Amino acid sequence: KVVTIAKSKKFRDRHGKVLLEGHRLIKDALGAGAVLQTLFFSTVGHLKELPEAELKRASLVKVKFEDIKSWSDLVTPQGLLGIFSKPDHAKMSYPAAQLTSSLPLLLICDNIRDPGNLGTILRSAAGAGCEKVLLTKGCVDPWEPKVLRAGMGAHFRLPIVANLDWESVPSNLPAGIQVCVADNKDPDTWAETASVSWGAGGAGSAPGNPKAPVKSKPTAAPGGKEAVGVCVPELAMRYYHENWTQAPVAVVIGGETHGLSPGALHLAASTGGKRLVIPVVPGVDSLNSAIAAGIVLFEGKRQLLQRQKQEDERQKFPVV
Repeated sequence: KVVTIAKSKKFRDRHGKVLLEGHRLIKDALGAGAVLQTLFFSTVGHLKELPEAELKRASLVKVKFEDIKSWSDLVTPQGLLGIFSKPDHAKMSYPAAQLTSSLPLLLICDNIRDPGNLGTILRSAAGAGCEKVLLTKGCVDPWEPKVLRAGMGAHFRLPIVANLDWESVPSNLPAGIQVCVADNKDPDTWAETASVSWGAGGAGSAPGNPKAPVKSKPTAAPGGKEAVGVCVPELAMRYYHENWTQAPVAVVIGGETHGLSPGALHLAASTGGKRLVIPVVPGVDSLNSAIAAGIVLFEGKRQLLQRQKQEDERQKFPVV
């Protein structure tokens, strides 16, 4: 059963359970209010670092280290495995230091399929002080063991809302937000990317702004069929280090294989967002999505903090 929880998303969803391994992750989860159901441990010493009050509510099962080693996919298991109720972001209590450092900066992950990339992106989002992270249906399950390991506790530092379609993304964003997309593709390739994503089963698009400039281009969809009338909004290009933040602001990071969904482009257009470009040396392929997310998020943080500082100075010394 332990192995099944770790390996099967369907099983995790059906039974509402997740598996966490190691002191750091289990301690962070308990600190954020996640409900521990069963804890497997190989030695009593492993329990001393965990809060006693939380352990009293759970079933504690002492097993051989060889058993945990066979269940774990870590190279060096720590001898501690916990089965938790699947955390609900609305009921979690995040660290005070994280909340006080939170910025009006949100992240939307679009088609991030690689577990290591998603975990690293979540870790960067927590480090940058993001207010919230939204994951669309094309993303890997955030509760997969590889994502949890790469996230290094980020799952319990900020709200992560998963499995959203593009119609429901706007309802999870604050009012008046501007959505920008991180994309290094030339504008001429947008229509092709959008039509391929649409043809591959895109979840749809958010309501677009009728005033946004749109271009339509028939392109070849998967299977040799022609996708006619795919409308792709044109977004103003802005280098990532130039001024693009207004409070609040959200950044969409697309996966390396499937790129941005049409819904991401339409949502950005409807909010007056921009296409953020990280310039690379000619001939170099696109950056890894986790690296791109880190660069854009921390630049967004720098710009927002600078805006806050300027606003504070204006209030202290108003211009007469």
